[in-house]
Amino acid sequence: MDTSQETLKEKIKKQGDLVRSLKAAGADKTEIDAAGTRDYNDKEMAIREKIFSTITSVFKKHGAVTIDTPVFELKEILAGKYGEDSKLIYDLEDQGGEKCSLRYDLTVPFARFLAMNGTQYPNIKRYQIAKVYRRDQPAMTKGRMREFYQCDFDVAGVYDPMVADAEVVRIMCECLTALDIGNFTIKINHRKLLDGIFEICGVPEAKIRPISSAVDKLDKLPWEDVKKEMVEEKGLDPVVADRIGEYVILKGGKELLTQLLDNKELVSNKNVKAGLDDMILLFRYLEIFNVLDKMSFDLSLARGLDYYTGIIYEAVTEQSGQPKAEDGTKIRRKARTDSDELDETTVGVGSIAAGGRYDNLVGMFANTSSGGIPCVGVSIGVERVFSILLQRAQLASVKANEVEVYVISVGDGLLEERMSVCTELWDAGIKAEFMYKRKPKLQAQFTVCDRDQVPYAVIIGKSELDRGEIKIKDMRSKEQGEGGGIVVPRSEMVEQLRKRLRN
Repeated sequence: MDTSQETLKEKIKKQGDLVRSLKAAGADKTEIDAAGTRDYNDKEMAIREKIFSTITSVFKKHGAVTIDTPVFELKEILAGKYGEDSKLIYDLEDQGGEKCSLRYDLTVPFARFLAMNGTQYPNIKRYQIAKVYRRDQPAMTKGRMREFYQCDFDVAGVYDPMVADAEVVRIMCECLTALDIGNFTIKINHRKLLDGIFEICGVPEAKIRPISSAVDKLDKLPWEDVKKEMVEEKGLDPVVADRIGEYVILKGGKELLTQLLDNKELVSNKNVKAGLDDMILLFRYLEIFNVLDKMSFDLSLARGLDYYTGIIYEAVTEQSGQPKAEDGTKIRRKARTDSDELDETTVGVGSIAAGGRYDNLVGMFANTSSGGIPCVGVSIGVERVFSILLQRAQLASVKANEVEVYVISVGDGLLEERMSVCTELWDAGIKAEFMYKRKPKLQAQFTVCDRDQVPYAVIIGKSELDRGEIKIKDMRSKEQGEGGGIVVPRSEMVEQLRKRLRN
């Protein structure tokens, strides 16, 4: 046996021992989910499917079409697109052919798709819902995992400034409102504005992206830690770091925009001026779209990914931020002692949606015939949304299936008759089930109705069928009268059920 196989077996044994020890200690299921991945039961999947359908309906309302891309790409496609986060890419073991990696997000594969199909899709509103993979430290109950879904909406094409950007922000707000996650805020900034501020503060051009990546950690770390990273790890002059600190603490709305426009030193920088011009236009359009009240113009927002070139934004809730100690200071993130997972008491949910404009990414893959296609988009953090909704859900009351009618027999099993009734219901488009037993007990059939929250039962007996009748019972009613069921002609069964299901 070669060394790699021995190493893999040892890792599997170690993980198995950990899972068994957690189970023996009576640990919560979320602690047992291994390797940053997890299973979902039927009720959890019912919640997730509702999330996906809600998001998809918003995307379609705005005219989007969907595409699909492979779960892995050539390693060279993903390399150099994510800045410091490139270390989180899962590389697949070399099998003697091209080197491949699991996709880190859906944006870079989309850009590659546009580059390959640019003549057919010079502009497109596209959405995609699919899994991505990151070698990150997981925090399972906070929706931070190594395998997770992204729900992306992007607009590609050349349009007038900030029109598509404003609609994408509106779409993000619509999704989060429809998902009923509670109050949220959209933090918004502009990469050119941030780059210009760095230039004015004295950041060398070669250090702008690394310093931007450090600033992006301000939602997780106190300023002292971020400054330390800038100075000690990135080699930035402490004086320059302090100047940056004076700007990145600024946040607000239109009044901050006015304040920055009044700063002659800032507007003399071409990047700052271009960023502020975009922000003025964006704020005007967001006001028309009735979402300006949800915006927070926040100069600390940097978004660590290298491919952003313009507007950037992310949505946060009260649960997004880093937990705080009693004195109000942020608790530092740390790993658990028994695994590589984060101690979940030291991390927040993080942003629940994020995105921005990336005008040059397609051009990195495109030939001269298709050229670069400017894009702007948003990704809804469905796992983090799910973690918030799961905390509020009463799982016992979640209806996992969509069955509307359960066909029950009284007395003799009447298996073939139950099959016949179900066939008639299915042909009519009514969701129906029956028990897979020749002679099921009556109480067992009623128990299934209660357990699966099936609203109606069709009850059949030998004498009723001989008379051409069936009984329809509202399983939600505990009252007498119709609560005990009503007898209707078999020929009217479908019509009667449809009438009740519409109400």
